[in-house]
Amino acid sequence: MKLHFIILSLVIAFGCKPGSSIAQTVDPAAFHFDFYGDSIDLPYDPSLQVPFDQPLSAEAIQSFRKALDGTGYQPMVAALRKYQEQYKLDDWLYYQLIRKTAQLISPKAENYTRYTLYKWFLLTESGYNATLNIDSSKILFYVQSDENIYEIPSHIRDGKQFVCLNYHDYGSIDFDREKFNEVSLNVPNAEKAFSYKITQLPNFTACDYQEKDLRFNVYDNAYQFKVKLNPQVQSIFANYPTVDYASYFNIPLSRETYSSLIPLLRQNIKGLNTKNGVDYLMRFTRYAFLFEPDTQNFGKEKRLTPEQTLFYEHSDCEDRAALFFYLVKEIYNLPMIVLSYPKHITIAVKFSTPFGKSVVYKGQRYSVCEPTPQKEDLPIGQVSHELRRIAYEVVYAYSPGDK
Repeated sequence: MKLHFIILSLVIAFGCKPGSSIAQTVDPAAFHFDFYGDSIDLPYDPSLQVPFDQPLSAEAIQSFRKALDGTGYQPMVAALRKYQEQYKLDDWLYYQLIRKTAQLISPKAENYTRYTLYKWFLLTESGYNATLNIDSSKILFYVQSDENIYEIPSHIRDGKQFVCLNYHDYGSIDFDREKFNEVSLNVPNAEKAFSYKITQLPNFTACDYQEKDLRFNVYDNAYQFKVKLNPQVQSIFANYPTVDYASYFNIPLSRETYSSLIPLLRQNIKGLNTKNGVDYLMRFTRYAFLFEPDTQNFGKEKRLTPEQTLFYEHSDCEDRAALFFYLVKEIYNLPMIVLSYPKHITIAVKFSTPFGKSVVYKGQRYSVCEPTPQKEDLPIGQVSHELRRIAYEVVYAYSPGDK
């Protein structure tokens, strides 16, 4: 989505030159800022500047909301929604746009409650079903989602799941000791569920990419790639929660990263049969990166997207499984299943003829392809010695044609 979004004035497309990036500014009529490489002008009415300097309470929030209803907010919300619809922004990216907009109206560091209220206001005015829960000093911002979301607070209201969008700002909360109450706020037409599925990444400006060398060996042949990666991908997923495997394993690469990697892999496997080509992709994923558990790498569990795995020097089994899954799907589009062991994740691929000791799932035979380094140099169709007697669960099954 290469976005040159024009609402109030013409936007000049900047080239890759020093100082060409667009600074975020405020003027009496518009916000001008950069959104992952794209120029955005949003109409801005100064009446949107509603103060919130009283103690946190339901009554104070209700008064704040009533004041906002009387401002000229509609053109800004209409512009945000037009932007989302025109460029088919996934909900998570649209929320990042709302965060940037709220930051310009009310900087987070100056008044966190007010900043959060603007995020909630813009999201609900965009049609999403979102709520606020408060105690004496904290404000939690929830959005309805019908998907399986893990490791962040959630609750059920009227049979619908609401998940917390800003829990990371507090680090941790003891919900047994701290009691939160929902603020009663009725927003007409705010009924849409929020999806965490990512179907596309921004078409970042080409000059924002960095090149990274990847080196690995396949059967004594040394390979070296130069892959283009964008550090902004890290910010997009900084607070992205743990989602189910169907969503996680289908997060794509950005355009420049895809163009720097996939054609090269296709060229290197040209002339190989399917098994040997998949074996090449397996060994690339296995040996082009150093292994390190997330607890050592990040201090906590953290699932990396395929592009993040390419970016970091270290990754674990889940990260490599996601990258390998993406590569096989993109290049061969074969049926695959994701096998979850108590302490390991791996992939099994359905070939026309199974190899090794196959895994049977719904009457079909799949061959394990281990993309994470093991004590043994495992070929296709073999499981590590430690896992041979351990039960696994199929947590995701992919068939060509699945959306």
